Amino acid sequence: MQEVAKQIAAAADAVRQRWDITPRAGIVLGSGLADLAEKIDVDQSLDYTEIPHFPRTTALGHKGRLVCGHLADVPVVAFQGRFHLYEGYTAQQAAQPTRLSRALGADTLIVSNAAGGVNPRYKVGDVMVIDDQINLLFNNPLIGVNDDDLGPRFPDMSAPYDLDLQETATKIARQHNFPLHRGVYLAMLGPTYETRAEYRMARYLGADVVGMSTVPEVIAARHADMRVLGLSTITNVGSPDAPNGTSGHDVIAAAKLATDKLTKIVQGVVATLSD
Repeated sequence: MQEVAKQIAAAADAVRQRWDITPRAGIVLGSGLADLAEKIDVDQSLDYTEIPHFPRTTALGHKGRLVCGHLADVPVVAFQGRFHLYEGYTAQQAAQPTRLSRALGADTLIVSNAAGGVNPRYKVGDVMVIDDQINLLFNNPLIGVNDDDLGPRFPDMSAPYDLDLQETATKIARQHNFPLHRGVYLAMLGPTYETRAEYRMARYLGADVVGMSTVPEVIAARHADMRVLGLSTITNVGSPDAPNGTSGHDVIAAAKLATDKLTKIVQGVVATLSD
């Protein structure tokens, strides 16, 4: 991890040469959700290829671009594309957007993802605010010699997602008259979608949705003492009793159904960060 700090410092320097404003939040945009960046008043945008030590996105629907600007008059950085372990990246590489956000000065991280619903009450196009997570990636971005400048050796994960931010998101959804679920996100390695038995296992373990990302980013955020808001778009419903096939293109199309809801939540939450 000691090498990570040097790499992140170099990445942050490259961004500051183009945009020297301190962001209040970093926003990670998941599959099919990159259009949220269109709501940002853009000052600068950088392809990931322009950022030193930054990985390249290969996942479907991930543009691989960092957008720097203002959302609801609040300075933010938004990552159009993340890094998954199934792409062959390490958990430390998957956490790079978090680390870069923190190095630039952000104290809040907002993560969004597309997820399969295992809670029978959820429908395609619904949004869930993440209250907790289960790590079945069997990997962790903090493995290795700890760098105390980045965070403590054993960070507390009893409440990885900020309760106040969850409450704010819930109020915004209520104001705009759409349901916002609250539940548990379970991360599996992928890139295959879950079997019927795995859906049963996820539900038995207490998960409400299943995905292939987010957990490394959130662990790194808590390591860095950042507040975290997580949002999952339900892009398919996994029923072990009535299985339906799922494709990556289906997931992206379904994610777009929730873009308006996510935009309202993210804009509303970010606006409170100026207080």
